[in-house]
Amino acid sequence: MAGDFAAFEAKMKAANLSQAAIAAFKKNYDQLVAGVTGMVAEADISSADGLPYLTSLPHVSPADAKSLLSATAVLKLNGGLGTSMGLEKAKSLLVVKDGKTFLDLICEQVKHMRATYGSQVVFTLMNSFSTSDDTRAFLAAAHPDLLQEPLIELLQNKSPKVDAASLSPASYPAQPDMEWCPPGHGDIYPSLLGSGMLDALAGQGIKYLFVSNSDNLGATLDLDLLHYFATSNKAFLMEVCERTAADKKGGHLCVRKADGRLMLRESAMCPDADKKAFEDIAKHKYFNTNNLWVSLEALAATLKSSGGALDLPLIKNKKTVNPRDAASPPVFQLETAMGSAIECFDSAGAIVVPRSRFAPVKTCSDLFVLRSDAYVIAEDSTVAVAPALKGAIPLVKLDDGHYKLVDQMEALAPAVPSLLHASSLTVKGAVKFSPGVVLKGEVTLEAEGSGPAVLTAGEYSGAVKLGEPAKVAA
Repeated sequence: MAGDFAAFEAKMKAANLSQAAIAAFKKNYDQLVAGVTGMVAEADISSADGLPYLTSLPHVSPADAKSLLSATAVLKLNGGLGTSMGLEKAKSLLVVKDGKTFLDLICEQVKHMRATYGSQVVFTLMNSFSTSDDTRAFLAAAHPDLLQEPLIELLQNKSPKVDAASLSPASYPAQPDMEWCPPGHGDIYPSLLGSGMLDALAGQGIKYLFVSNSDNLGATLDLDLLHYFATSNKAFLMEVCERTAADKKGGHLCVRKADGRLMLRESAMCPDADKKAFEDIAKHKYFNTNNLWVSLEALAATLKSSGGALDLPLIKNKKTVNPRDAASPPVFQLETAMGSAIECFDSAGAIVVPRSRFAPVKTCSDLFVLRSDAYVIAEDSTVAVAPALKGAIPLVKLDDGHYKLVDQMEALAPAVPSLLHASSLTVKGAVKFSPGVVLKGEVTLEAEGSGPAVLTAGEYSGAVKLGEPAKVAA
């Protein structure tokens, strides 16, 4: 495949994008033109074994914690709109529990830690061009003290879409904004460099960066983990969870035989012949939570040695330039994932964490559970599984035909039922939950007919068909 990068460089310079952003896009574009497949055969990797566990780490003393926090920054990825759930603003502005948004809880956690330890840990939100205005407006109203902080926002870059036929910059004069796309969260590295924030953090004595998604309320700044990372002399540390049967089709951590480095292998990187091994959770035991710890000194050195951009594997998405118009020209959107950077450092590691540190809200089913009594908000504004559940979070599957979008779910579940004694809930059809519903054990609710079926107050277990006499638990 042929390609001419000069046109992309000119377009990006005209949009005032940094040299770091241009260098990162060039690495992606060069991979596209070269026809890099990114395939990783089972014969070329081995299992990631012998990892330490967070639960086995010693507790850090308050004095050590205060010293470490003064050298630490917390960065939350806040560029997503949650369009798959029908949202049009920053996903972190969605109310999740007790009238508080994701962003409320995150801000309150930072303030509580500062007050508790008397240490001004730096807090940054990585916004996209789609979320910056809404996020700043929310902070101005709800947390104006944080908005005034000089490093509160890191603005994500944007990337030109690539015309799939010519490999030239996509053109869409009717809506020029659609010629651009987000570059994926791997853009955190060129954004830190190109914005000057990497130098600014170093100038403030910041050595350690904790990164996680804003929709994952389990990803708190764990002090024992911070102490482990700071004393490990590792450049990069990834939090991983043990895979279960439900995770077998997702990506996993492994070791590349050629150089002994840890790497991530996603399903799209696996040859068909190796699918069985890919899904073997006894062999490939761990998946990436996207909770990452980065040594800023090591990141700066690695960026410098690699020409200002990390060598991250390309994620090539084929779409139409106007995603709402299937007849518009096909394009490639070039992205990278920040966790893939684990293979870019000589001294990278991983640590196994409890599933409670991985609780992202990707669907309305996730939101339903979070809004229930299965989760509680602690005094420090962290969100945890209710003690009575002993870590066993109920599995909830809502009917996508009726609960896929947030406004649909809120109309049918203005009062989320009690899940404290439930192991699972499956909803088929449109069931409207009344206040005072308690679910126990394995529950299946099926609405007969086209209109919403009302589930009245009471205790329910087993299979319940609404429209017939309800089966009520004794």
